[in-house]
Amino acid sequence: MHQPLTILAPNPSPLTGPGTNTFLLGRRHIAVIDPGPDDPGHRAAILEAAAGRITHILVTHAHLDHSEGAAALSRATGAPVLAFGDALAGRSALMQRMAAEGLVGGGEGLDHSFTPDQILDDGAVVETPDWTIRAIHTPGHAANHLSFAFEDMLFCGDIVLGWSSTLISPPDGDLGDYFRSLDRIATLAPTRLLPAHGQPVEAPAARLTELARHRRERTAQILTQLRQGPADAPTLAARIYDVPAAQLPAATRNVLAHLLALSALGAVDPEGEPSARTRFSLA
Repeated sequence: MHQPLTILAPNPSPLTGPGTNTFLLGRRHIAVIDPGPDDPGHRAAILEAAAGRITHILVTHAHLDHSEGAAALSRATGAPVLAFGDALAGRSALMQRMAAEGLVGGGEGLDHSFTPDQILDDGAVVETPDWTIRAIHTPGHAANHLSFAFEDMLFCGDIVLGWSSTLISPPDGDLGDYFRSLDRIATLAPTRLLPAHGQPVEAPAARLTELARHRRERTAQILTQLRQGPADAPTLAARIYDVPAAQLPAATRNVLAHLLALSALGAVDPEGEPSARTRFSLA
């Protein structure tokens, strides 16, 4: 079994934890998974470790902390960039409408300049004499999010993190997609998850169960608050979350994701077309 090499990007933050994990897989034919931010020092570390053997650049999703460095690394190596699509690929009709009406992405930031050389559809296989990787479409955190299955491991980007729950920020994030992606990963039954932030997850099944339970508990909190009367996402977030003011916008996006998912299930009703400030009530 090949063991990937991890190179940590120098971009720690409340959203990225210690920084973005860039993974190098292979010996003679090296795949770089998530080249990270466009940081010259980080790129130099990748190039030094790979010693001229990079043949593929794989990107889990088009957020700047994952994809921004892809173009420069491709120019330096000649390796193609492979991903599900550009920053807007995979969005549902609802999310497209909300984006058109002014709802923009969350704190991580979409990489609007990102354009892959090759599109990887769900189930696409990339193969070299060193390794075989299968692309798994795992939206939820981002509509264009891919995970990459290799042997009994899964490079899972941001769909599963070991140190925190995943930010789900409409119009890119979608809670219904997130639950479906957790179920799909559970069905794949990897023995190890390699997230793009934080340490490997050595007990995937338990972590997937924990993450789903956390979201269901948050849903229950929202429904409890709505029993007091209609409310919008900012109001509900302020009631539910005990976080510093700087983190409240991200919390509000998470609440909005829950409200949109509940609306799709018919559990809550929006007052008009759903938006960032729409009030919702129990159905």
